Amino acid sequence: MHGRLCRKANPQSQRSTNSYRPKHTSISPPFPIFTRQIHSKQVSTKYINHQNFKGADFSGAALEKSEYEQCTFSDCSFFEADLSGVIFADCVFENCDLSMAQLKNTALREVRFKHCKLLGLRFDECNPFSLAMDFDSCALHFASFYKLKLKNTAWKNCNLEETDFTESDLGGSVFERCDLGGAVFENTILEDCDLRTAFNFSIDPQNNRIRGARFSSQNLAGLLERYRIIIE
Repeated sequence: MHGRLCRKANPQSQRSTNSYRPKHTSISPPFPIFTRQIHSKQVSTKYINHQNFKGADFSGAALEKSEYEQCTFSDCSFFEADLSGVIFADCVFENCDLSMAQLKNTALREVRFKHCKLLGLRFDECNPFSLAMDFDSCALHFASFYKLKLKNTAWKNCNLEETDFTESDLGGSVFERCDLGGAVFENTILEDCDLRTAFNFSIDPQNNRIRGARFSSQNLAGLLERYRIIIE
């Protein structure tokens, strides 16, 4: 199943046309910006702390290897940007478009996405160390979480159509009012997950670990699809 998602995502058709994308960049830090250079024998990394990025357009750009801590990105575009090797720690992305961005060895540590477009993202290419994210009202069509450990992750009001959760560990996660149409669950750990308000999913209990998972009487059909049972 892994790898099939990228061919479905059409970068040209998926490119955001949202009216919020600005043409210019404005940075509004809430207080004086603190930055420092972290040097080693081979790498020089810029450290950026407590900075607000408002309306920045990084579309198609390759960001230098930097560490952003406790930063907020609002109404920004990272469409097809190269975020490889960048570290985001305790950051918030709100109303941003990160569709088709490159995430090779990108660190996402305690990162929150709110009202963001995250189409076709290969989260499975992120740095797995301390990987932790939450999603609120985001579009994640064709994203991949292949083999990732994402215990206790919150997905709220998200569109997860055709998303790949193959062999991922989602134990204790919550899918609140999420559309899981076409999402792939294969050898996935869903123990103690809350899917009571999720819909359009198809999960095979024989190929996934669902002990302690919570479902509702309205979406139980998603567990019985392989049996071709007619529920009226």
